Amino acid sequence: MLIERLQEWALAEGLCGLTFEENYQLGPEDALTVSEYDTVIFADAVKEAPTAFAFRPLTAAATITFTTHAMNPESVLALCAELYGKTPASYLLAITGCAWEPNAPLSPTAAQNLTAALAFLQPQLRSGRFMA
Repeated sequence: MLIERLQEWALAEGLCGLTFEENYQLGPEDALTVSEYDTVIFADAVKEAPTAFAFRPLTAAATITFTTHAMNPESVLALCAELYGKTPASYLLAITGCAWEPNAPLSPTAAQNLTAALAFLQPQLRSGRFMA
């Protein structure tokens, strides 16, 4: 939903230079995608957080670890640096979710959390400056 809303917003605002990509699990191939950008924002739903969302800078993991199922953003960044010599500015936007059943509708609380995250992120995307 975040990506859908950001795409609609960017189109309505006439913003160019923003790319949005949906990816349910990060894998080694994402290091190539990340290497193509100066700034990357990873977004994820989290089960427990003290606020509606959290936004923080990321750094590459000291070691590259992954499974055949998924990698964390820090590991993707480390692989990007190792394979492509690139270290884009990277951030994590963690939005607090409420229900985790497949195909479940967005709960009112989760919708509020998403709205709060969008209200924070959109001005930063418009300006190109990011504050963690």
